[in-house]
Amino acid sequence: MFRSLSIALLGAGWLLAASAQAEVPDNYRMVLLTENFPPYNMAINGKNFAQEDNIDGIAVDIIREMFKRAEIQYNMTLRFPWERIYKLALEKPGYGVFVTARLPEREKLFKWVGPIGPDDWVLLGKSDSTISLSSLDEARQYRVGAYKGDAIAEHLVEKGLEPITVLRDQENVKKLMAGQIDLWASGDPAGRYLAKQEGVSGLKTILRFDSAELFLALNKEVPDDVVQKLQGELDKMRSEGFVDDILNNYL
Repeated sequence: MFRSLSIALLGAGWLLAASAQAEVPDNYRMVLLTENFPPYNMAINGKNFAQEDNIDGIAVDIIREMFKRAEIQYNMTLRFPWERIYKLALEKPGYGVFVTARLPEREKLFKWVGPIGPDDWVLLGKSDSTISLSSLDEARQYRVGAYKGDAIAEHLVEKGLEPITVLRDQENVKKLMAGQIDLWASGDPAGRYLAKQEGVSGLKTILRFDSAELFLALNKEVPDDVVQKLQGELDKMRSEGFVDDILNNYL
C-alpha cells in the first residue's frame, strides 16, 4: 500500500513538474493596447489612432523585442481614450495595456511585466543653473513653468506653488532657455525628450519630487507561463544593455 501511495505521489509530482514547464501554445496571440504618451508610446503621424508599425517609442521598441524573443504573437494598437483601453485590458482575456504605473491599488487587478522605465516628476533647470533644492517648498521663491491641466501642474498648486502654465509643454523649453522661467516642472524622461525635439540637451535635474515605474499590465487570465517568459526576456534585455540603449536612442 505504501509503495502504491509513493508511486501515486511520485506520478503526481511528475505531472506538476510537467505543468510548471509547460510552454506557450504556438497559436497563442495577445492584443496589446497603448496611448500617445511620448517618448514611451506614440503614433508616428501624431494622431490618436495607429496600428503595428505606425507606432513607436521607448516602450514600443522594448515590448516588440521582448515578444519577439519570447516568440509570442501579438497585435498592437494605439487608441484614445486611456480609460477605454485600460478597461479592455482589465476585462478581456489575452489583452494587455502599456505603459502604466504599478500602484498598490492596481496590484491585484493585473499580471505585471516590467519595469519598462521610469516616470518621475522633476524640476528641470538649464545646464548652468546654480539652483539647489531639497524640497518643493523651497521652489516657491522661483518662477516654475508647467503644462496647463497636467497632473504635475495640479500637484504643484496643491502644494501651495503658483506655476506659470502654458498650453503646450514644449513652450516651457523655450521659456526656460530664454530666462522667462527658472524651473520647468515636467516628467522624466518626457521632459528630456520634449527638450530634444526643440534642439535642447543637457538640462539639469534640480529636484526629483515623485518617482514611479511603468509596466506592461496584462489581464489576469493571461497564462503564468506567458508572463514568466516575457519577464525573463525583459530581464535578459536589461542585463545586456538593450533597454538602456533604447532609452539613449530617444533621449
